[in-house]
Amino acid sequence: MAGVLIGLALLAFWLFSLFDVITTPEEEVQQSPKAVWLIIVAAVPIVGGVFWMMRGRPKAVVAARPVAGEAGVMPKGPDDDPDFLKELERRLRGESEA
Repeated sequence: MAGVLIGLALLAFWLFSLFDVITTPEEEVQQSPKAVWLIIVAAVPIVGGVFWMMRGRPKAVVAARPVAGEAGVMPKGPDDDPDFLKELERRLRGESEA
């Protein structure tokens, strides 16, 4: 039973690596061309997948998020906008009093 689970986990890792190579844009692939990585991962399933994860996969880029209160930063949605919330509260009070 444990052997079956390990086999399924290795198969899942290989498929994930293969689909990751296929869906990664050509210009983001590192070290070698995308076609070479595809052959490596397909021909040598586990070792190729590990090398892809370590060497070929694009590095994650963390975008800087604007800090609240910076000049020119607009709220993301109406529930983040203090002016909208004040106007909403004023309208709700006006409707309940009428």
